[in-house]
Amino acid sequence: MSFSEDCNRIFARQVESYHEKDDVDAPLDTPYQEGTLENLLYRKNWIDTVQWHLEDIIREPSIEPAEALAVKRRIDKSNQDRTDLVEKIDEWFYARFSKVPVQGKVSLNTETPAWAIDRLSILALKIYHMDIESRRLTATEEHRARCKAKLDILLEQKGDLSGAIDELISDLESGRKRMKLYRQMKMYNDPSLNPVLYGKD
Repeated sequence: MSFSEDCNRIFARQVESYHEKDDVDAPLDTPYQEGTLENLLYRKNWIDTVQWHLEDIIREPSIEPAEALAVKRRIDKSNQDRTDLVEKIDEWFYARFSKVPVQGKVSLNTETPAWAIDRLSILALKIYHMDIESRRLTATEEHRARCKAKLDILLEQKGDLSGAIDELISDLESGRKRMKLYRQMKMYNDPSLNPVLYGKD
């Protein structure tokens, strides 16, 4: 099994597990041991899944302003948790690949392994929900056909991205590419960097 196949299997397992309860307040219950890459990937997709549904909730037309603000704050925290976890996954890859001898003058990739995996995790959610829409009996036939066409595109994107991730991992393993750690340096959640939080002079 390729690395991307393993990722896709973990993401699919988590998405199915979440939707058994379909509750943004349900606690995370991961089947993978703490400290493993599988655990990190499962947690990453769980964060994405909860946030997906929070984004749905906040768009409810009749939502009370106070509740909307609480959900928005929760989404902000989720975004920070997502970023932190992606960076932790990249630390795992960096520990694995940083000492691999490079083959002459090699290039960097445009994104790190974990940020590519982040996109794959989101695609798993898009595919899950678009598949539901493509089969929803309460929708029109035209709606289902449109969603089926979109689903086909998403599946093609998943195949392309999965292949690109496997190629990147192979290049890092063999020294054909090198890896650097990057930080997102998000500022809005930091009270020392957000002028609204620290007060403008």
